[in-house]
Amino acid sequence: MIVIALYNLKGGVGKTASCVNFSYLSAKEGYKTLLWDIDPQGATSFYFKAKPKVHLGIKKLISKDANLDAAIMDTSYEHLDIIPADNSAKSFDIMIDEMRGKKNVLKNVLKQFEGEYDFVFIDCPPGFSALSENIFSASDIVLMPVIPTTLSVRTYNMVKDYFKEKDIDMAKLMCFFTMTDLRKNMHNEIMEHLLKDKRFFSNYIPYLSDVEKMGIHKQPVEEFARSGDAAKSYRDLWTEITEGVLE
Repeated sequence: MIVIALYNLKGGVGKTASCVNFSYLSAKEGYKTLLWDIDPQGATSFYFKAKPKVHLGIKKLISKDANLDAAIMDTSYEHLDIIPADNSAKSFDIMIDEMRGKKNVLKNVLKQFEGEYDFVFIDCPPGFSALSENIFSASDIVLMPVIPTTLSVRTYNMVKDYFKEKDIDMAKLMCFFTMTDLRKNMHNEIMEHLLKDKRFFSNYIPYLSDVEKMGIHKQPVEEFARSGDAAKSYRDLWTEITEGVLE
């Protein structure tokens, strides 16, 4: 079982859209896939039209003896299950509180899925917290979308510094460019510079309207615009990721 967290310190970078599309592509390839929407905004759950079927409460989901089976829902897609977000800010605060001073809570909870799922994707909230540290500990890959702009590069460096400060395995941190516009010199220059850091995949996600239209269709981009550039970009990037992970 491979746990992949889609994470960035800041929002608005295409994190959720990427999580939705990668989990969909994983399931489409026949991998048993679970998507856990931990971001309290619940955008991933919105794309999959998923609402919690039972309200177990955050404490029950992350307790030592947590059984997540009751929280897991089917999606419209074969091989793809989801744990929808709890949209309550109060519940989110409780989750962070429960993890304060502990960094392996999520890791221990996810162990119950060994042998049941091939991939587990986590849609993470932005920011540094006890929750993010738990997510980094539980994940095999922390997959970070980066817009090729000056502020995003600064954020990327802050995440690297956090990994070093907390003694988190830097090999987990893998990145890709998103919302890219090659007509802009700055985007080209920053991509060229950061690709020297072997942490970045060569395939990238361009800035395209089909990605924005996911919210209208409430579907992964492959479902409504399979022949478009956005769908092809996600397919190519997912292939590159799996080749690196499964080799």
